[in-house]
Amino acid sequence: MKNIKMIVTDLDGTYLRTDKTISEYSRKIITECRNKGLLFIIATARPIRAVKDFLSESDYDGAIFHNGAVVKLGDEPFSGFGIPNPGKIISILLDAHPGLHACVEMQDRLYVNFDPGNIWEGIEYTLTDFTDLPSGEADKLLLEATSVEDMKRYEPLLPQDLYIQLSENAVAMIMNKKAEKMRAVKEIAAHYQITPEEIVAFGDDYNDMEMLQGCGIGVAMENAIDDVKRLADEVCADNDADGVAGWLEQHILNAAKEA
Repeated sequence: MKNIKMIVTDLDGTYLRTDKTISEYSRKIITECRNKGLLFIIATARPIRAVKDFLSESDYDGAIFHNGAVVKLGDEPFSGFGIPNPGKIISILLDAHPGLHACVEMQDRLYVNFDPGNIWEGIEYTLTDFTDLPSGEADKLLLEATSVEDMKRYEPLLPQDLYIQLSENAVAMIMNKKAEKMRAVKEIAAHYQITPEEIVAFGDDYNDMEMLQGCGIGVAMENAIDDVKRLADEVCADNDADGVAGWLEQHILNAAKEA
């Protein structure tokens, strides 16, 4: 087993159970790992506000939000890569695809032109036609998309410094090309003088693939999409069986006891 110094995990479908809870067992294992000096980093497409219900800033050492558009160490901002002129980009997309369901994430608020409840149950949002967005950069843009084909219809309309990625077969996320989970992981690791080889990463979806490939050990969840499982070094139990915690207990905590 490699000398692991940092744990990075996705949230939805990975560290979180399907009902969006974290078991006491998982919390206990993470606490034990942190007590042994390992850093615990969360890496999620979620905004900051959508993590606070189940994790406080004291529960992790660092956090990657919006796939890397916003990065924090504890409660302090660390780095970020936003999208300039979000209103203009949305206008171009809507002109080409009238009736398109779109969202803009900025300043930790969600601006939408439709009711997003069928995608994110109970989410708070601001209804808009996007002409009254606040000034500044967006963290990400989201378009309703149920397939790769849907997503590819929008790609030619985007500026060259942005990329688009399908998530959970429900939305296409548009991000700054510098806003990637693995880039943020490397930045945090370098800050603590940790190499990628000394990191174990857990994930289940397309936006976790580069992270699983780039870290010393990439672990896919049993419930991960097939593409993620194929490239991972290992597969652990599914998210509802506390797969992240189970792997850490077996390979980190128990291995340390046996050493």
